[in-house]
Amino acid sequence: MKRHGNLYNKIITFENICEAYRKAALGRRYTYEVLSFRNNLEENLISIQEDLVTRTYQPGPYWTFTLYEPKKRLIYVSPFRDRVVHHAIMNIIEPIWNHLFIYDSYACRKMKGSHDAMYRVVKFFREAKQQWDRVYCLKADVTKFFPSINHHILMEIIERKIKCRDTLDLIRQIVFNAGDESDPDSRNMPIGSLLSQWSANLYLNELDYHIKHQMRVKFYVRYMDDFVLLDGDKSLLHAYKTEITDYLNNRLRLQMNPKSDIYPADRGIDFVGYRIWPSYRLVRKKALVRATKRFKRLSHDYEHGLVDLAHVNSSVMSWFGHCGHAHVLNGKIKCLEALVLRRPTEQTG
Repeated sequence: MKRHGNLYNKIITFENICEAYRKAALGRRYTYEVLSFRNNLEENLISIQEDLVTRTYQPGPYWTFTLYEPKKRLIYVSPFRDRVVHHAIMNIIEPIWNHLFIYDSYACRKMKGSHDAMYRVVKFFREAKQQWDRVYCLKADVTKFFPSINHHILMEIIERKIKCRDTLDLIRQIVFNAGDESDPDSRNMPIGSLLSQWSANLYLNELDYHIKHQMRVKFYVRYMDDFVLLDGDKSLLHAYKTEITDYLNNRLRLQMNPKSDIYPADRGIDFVGYRIWPSYRLVRKKALVRATKRFKRLSHDYEHGLVDLAHVNSSVMSWFGHCGHAHVLNGKIKCLEALVLRRPTEQTG
């Protein structure tokens, strides 16, 4: 495998750091931290470059918050200055990592979003139906994936493709910012960091290669830590499940979710927010319930002046976009019934 060197001098150019700032600020231009950074933009960008050039850069502490939907997750947020550095790194190494991934690995990559993953499963489902009278599905995911990623194994994977010592040292600083380098079992890639998202995808790329090249599974799609295998032989899928479980445990020190299941695919494949059949898709009931709750919250926040109409419109258009890839109408309309926009001055009583 070719290893890439001489990357650090590309990462630290002022042009690359400016581009990194543009990407980090995209969609967040009017948040407090971006506005504050932009008040002294050139000075801040030069400061980042100087820290990288002199090898004195130190990542700042994360601040955290908890999301409860679709499940409870602790989200880590890096200071904006650090997010610029993450983008500066990924601007240079993204093409290197992207070249490593199999075709059917989705998330983080261009033209490899959740809808692309869903349509790939549709295609595989149709092909499987032509090959077998009855198709079975192994739908699996990893238990507490991001908190379980081992930092030392991750760095070993990264070093197989990158040999630039300064770049590796910079990545190592960021990786172990949420761990302890002296601990061989140091774990946790913070959800919310750009570098974490790409590193997590690279981590499970090891599993992709094992499934595709060692196990030779044809119908396999992965979106981050959720993955689907299809076959006409139920007993073979059980054997696959055992082998994948062993590989995750022994090679990557991960645990397959005990809820991972094998079932007839005609029940519909539950994947990336949809229930999937060869000829149609439905939005998951849980997604409909979450959307209804979200629109109720939006109604409350709009009524009390906490959000503006542009924010409401963005949320509604996002929901329409999600539903637009499924055969759903009544559910979409019913969710919108929860959205009642009324300003405080319009209240009665």
